[in-house]
Amino acid sequence: MSDDEVLHVAPTSAAPEPELISERPGGSETEALTEEQKRSNVLRLAFGNDEAKFEEFRRSIQAAVPECERVVLRGSAVTGSRWRDGAPFDSAGPGTSDLDLTLIGEGPLKLYKLTGFFVPGVHSRPVSDEAPDIAPDLIPLREKLMGIVGRPVNIQASRDIVIQFRGDLLGQPYYVLIDQPTETLP
Repeated sequence: MSDDEVLHVAPTSAAPEPELISERPGGSETEALTEEQKRSNVLRLAFGNDEAKFEEFRRSIQAAVPECERVVLRGSAVTGSRWRDGAPFDSAGPGTSDLDLTLIGEGPLKLYKLTGFFVPGVHSRPVSDEAPDIAPDLIPLREKLMGIVGRPVNIQASRDIVIQFRGDLLGQPYYVLIDQPTETLP
């Protein structure tokens, strides 16, 4: 079909739900997600299939926190469903699911107050509506990112070992948004 052709579809009583590529706790229902499947979920769910918005999000992070080793996105934006109970992404309506962003490396960890850690110097609590004061320097970035995606964005900082533990040993998938040592964004 060319761009100037129109496809007419008869209305139905209920719009079909988009197919989600998902992974359940323990991998019991599906195989582990590939990087391509994770990216597809992230692009579709968090960015409405808008590549320009996706790249703006990534560039904004890199500009605000250049000393990150990596930046990953975790949670239902990656898997299509909430880890805790399996609820679909945005199950309470458009823009209701948050994005769980983790900044990896020594630099991001230095942005958090001592009260902002689960494990001091290793794994922070997320900067969120409930805890905005634990890393005040990240508030402008958080607000910019929320403006880009039109939904809450929670920002944590961790050492790489935490992400490896959660992803590889606990089976909590994540998608690498930025691999700083090897990537320069336009």
